[in-house]
Amino acid sequence: MLKVGVPIMLLRNIDQAAGLCNGIRLRVTHLTQYIIVVTVLSRIRQGKSKTEYILRITLTPFDSGLPFQFSRRQFPMTLCFTMTINKSQGQSLSHVGLYLLRPVFTHGKLYVALSRVKSRKGLKVLIVDEQRVVSSSTRNVVYKEVFENV
Repeated sequence: MLKVGVPIMLLRNIDQAAGLCNGIRLRVTHLTQYIIVVTVLSRIRQGKSKTEYILRITLTPFDSGLPFQFSRRQFPMTLCFTMTINKSQGQSLSHVGLYLLRPVFTHGKLYVALSRVKSRKGLKVLIVDEQRVVSSSTRNVVYKEVFENV
């Protein structure tokens, strides 16, 4: 259930000039049947109004594989208690908890995850090894074959 005060994340670009883009974090301040009033938690453009209004939009999947098309009217958002490393790019957060079940695969992804936090005090990292035991280190996955012809 969506309630007042929960953090949400937009899933579509609504108004790029106002900073309402895919992946931006918002907090619900008021709920109605057709409009959700939100405040922006992460703001790229300073000086803009922090109260925004999110309307329901019509979503029509074109690659459903069905011989007919259907559409839904819904709010283009999801709850945002957690987010992936890819979605966190461009965000500045005061508290970051990083949960690593396996070594980070992509080059630079661990750096992106660790650099989202504003200060070292706001960073918590939990690393779990293959046996599901808490560890104090992780492997840096590098495939040397990639660098042979460079």
